[in-house]
Amino acid sequence: MFQARWSLTAWKSGEPIRLPRILFLADRNNLATQAYNDFTSFASFEDAALVRIKPEDIRKKGSVPKNASVFFTIFQTFMSGPMKDGQPSPYFGEYPKDFFDFIVIDECHRGGAQDESNWRGILEYFSPAVQLGLTATPKRKDNVDTYAYFGEPVYTYSLKEGINDGFLTPFRVKQIQTTLDDYVYTKDDIVVEGQVDEGRLYKEKEFNRVIEIPAREKKRVDIFMSQIDQREKTLVFCASQDHALAVRDYINQIKTSKDPNYCQRVTADDGELGEEFLREFQDNEKTIPTILTTSQKLSTGVDARNIRNIVLMRPINSMIEFKQIIGRGTRLYDGKDYFTIYDFVKAHHHFHDEEWDGPPQAEDPCPVCGARPCVCETKPPKVCEDCGKTPCECLVEPCPVCGEIRCECEKKKRVKVKLADGKERTIQHMMMTTFWHPDGTPMSAQQFMDLLFGKLPDFFQNEAELRALWSAPDTRAKLLQGLADKDFGHDKLVAMQHLIDAEKSDLFDVLAYVAYLLPPLTRVDRAAKAKVEISTQFNSKQQVFLDFVLSHYVSVGVEELDQTKLTPLLRLKYHNSIADAVADLGKPDEIGKAFASFQNIYIPRKKGWCNFKTPSCVPAVIMANL
Repeated sequence: MFQARWSLTAWKSGEPIRLPRILFLADRNNLATQAYNDFTSFASFEDAALVRIKPEDIRKKGSVPKNASVFFTIFQTFMSGPMKDGQPSPYFGEYPKDFFDFIVIDECHRGGAQDESNWRGILEYFSPAVQLGLTATPKRKDNVDTYAYFGEPVYTYSLKEGINDGFLTPFRVKQIQTTLDDYVYTKDDIVVEGQVDEGRLYKEKEFNRVIEIPAREKKRVDIFMSQIDQREKTLVFCASQDHALAVRDYINQIKTSKDPNYCQRVTADDGELGEEFLREFQDNEKTIPTILTTSQKLSTGVDARNIRNIVLMRPINSMIEFKQIIGRGTRLYDGKDYFTIYDFVKAHHHFHDEEWDGPPQAEDPCPVCGARPCVCETKPPKVCEDCGKTPCECLVEPCPVCGEIRCECEKKKRVKVKLADGKERTIQHMMMTTFWHPDGTPMSAQQFMDLLFGKLPDFFQNEAELRALWSAPDTRAKLLQGLADKDFGHDKLVAMQHLIDAEKSDLFDVLAYVAYLLPPLTRVDRAAKAKVEISTQFNSKQQVFLDFVLSHYVSVGVEELDQTKLTPLLRLKYHNSIADAVADLGKPDEIGKAFASFQNIYIPRKKGWCNFKTPSCVPAVIMANL
């Protein structure tokens, strides 16, 4: 739209030629700055055509900027300004009312259109301009004033349309519960600060607001840090700015990275330093900071396309905020097939709410006037008896004790509890992984795999045939090559392995899980079971060598069992002397036979099943009959 408008040679026929003046108005600095940076990427705009309006620049130059074509600022900047003749003189008043031709209001549901908002005055002042409100959360019951001011939407692009058009990524949810999600004080715990209510059940919504248990938060950090790839960009949403600071410190204490800026907090209190960390986090070419902790600030307007993990450590009560937080992860990025939500607070229940992506619900008419929106006459707020102004502008001295305008001395101090010795070590957790379409509908693991990677080729008809193919090096190699030829090569199988949390399992387990929902076994478990059988079927020297092979299998994976690996393994075990290996284990064909046949043990076949089209099946039947 902007490119098309920019190409016009005249703004209005019969008037002097000039380009239109456009104002981009937001309520947060990062939104205005992000839009400004995006516009600078358009080759159509010269540097002088764009300006980011900041209060410090206005004060430095003594006036608002006017020599540009596209202006970016926030409501707060326009509302600020020096006092003149004892009256406020906001900066937006320095522009003529018809200065801007077109105004874009980003996140318009958050204040500018609200009847009681001071920012509304800016929009009314520039009423000659065409005003376009943008919002990703247009539910009428949450945005009555937005609809009253802007009218019905002129264009709507739904979440489902974005999914169908391929603009959003699916995700998986790790639902995590611990044995300390709720808390009741016991005498062996130590109250470090505040006064605990004995017998009271403290619930999730009260943690890090009413009560603080550092060991609980540290345990949660330990859990998700052990689950994520610590090189992936991650957002952690916390209950408060103090909580975000504590979580940042816990993360930095256990991180594998040596960089001191690996995890940083970005909240309202972090100012320009926080904005700098956010800009670096959003830069896809940079890897530090890798994790940001926040409370409210980063729930919207953060265009970081490579976010792979979102951690929820506080309840999310608003559907609008929930959508915005999920939206931080759904952005597309090269090589990003999905993202993961680590949910400690049961926030995934919002997906089952009809408001998740249902059509806007019509607001009920006002019961008094019968209109929607309400047109009842409202009484203006009372004028202050002392200063005679609305709202009151009387100067109030801060409390000499707490330093706040509104004294907080009487507020109940947050309770801080140190768990009794040994209790922290007994905190247990359980985790369940579920898979979700970007529209919030649940999917099976197989559906999720099909969405990301396509349907698995039909190279085996059932579990028994898969076991038979996998349990011999030659047929396994042919199966893997066939999968690779159908675009299911090693890298894709490993990606699937990570997706189902089976990094320590065999690739066989990936195929068996996707095809037949068989729970994966770890390579350690498979090796341990195989050793029991090996001890009864092979001589002592063969057992030592096969134990050596299994140790490499556990460390590396199934590729160590490929037939081409036999010679390198022999050289490694026998210090590069094949002669010593032959002396110990027998002739080369006997060694090869032992190497192949033991693999029938590590992936046991279904009893009574044999496919005689598979040559490697015949020796197994003969062995079973001996």
